[in-house]
Amino acid sequence: MKHCCGPNEQMHEDQARVLKIVFAINAFMFVFEFSMGLISHSTSLLSDSLDMFGDALVYGLSLYVLHRSDRWKAGVAFAKGLLICMAGVVIIAEAIYKSFTDIIPTAQIIGWVGLCALIANGTSLLLIRKYKDGDLNMRSSYICSRNDMISNVGVLIVAGVVGLTQSKWPDIAFGLIVAILFFKSAWPIFRDSIRALRVRS
Repeated sequence: MKHCCGPNEQMHEDQARVLKIVFAINAFMFVFEFSMGLISHSTSLLSDSLDMFGDALVYGLSLYVLHRSDRWKAGVAFAKGLLICMAGVVIIAEAIYKSFTDIIPTAQIIGWVGLCALIANGTSLLLIRKYKDGDLNMRSSYICSRNDMISNVGVLIVAGVVGLTQSKWPDIAFGLIVAILFFKSAWPIFRDSIRALRVRS
């Protein structure tokens, strides 16, 4: 007897496959970009790598709650918002520290690593885009991927400006902009998750 799965089960399987792929991409890119950020003394690369780390956790949590209740998904979405805010705080602390040093980041490394990150996040965004209007779990995952693309374009711009000016300040300034973007993007996730939790309480 041929086994057939219902449309909801098939959709969950498709979502799980996509989440596993983007989880692997972000986990690998976190290690790579964080290492290059330390080598190049770049706040923008370190901030982008923390974004990758947060996203890897986000996708892992999304996989965990994929077959669970809407209340579970709302709770995990709230946790995603907290992770985004924590990344913002770490970036601000790093930017403040770098502002008191005389180290100029290496523009060439920032540029090449930023390009790799852009390709990786572009792939993730294309994979998860079809689910951007889905449940809260998938919508919050889409927001994370979209933010990554914006951040990566900024990193490439920073690489060019640092190379031209030989100044640390464009790199630091971009790190602070990314932190602000994190806080801003966390707000709709908090709002939707709290609303969902109240409805189901």
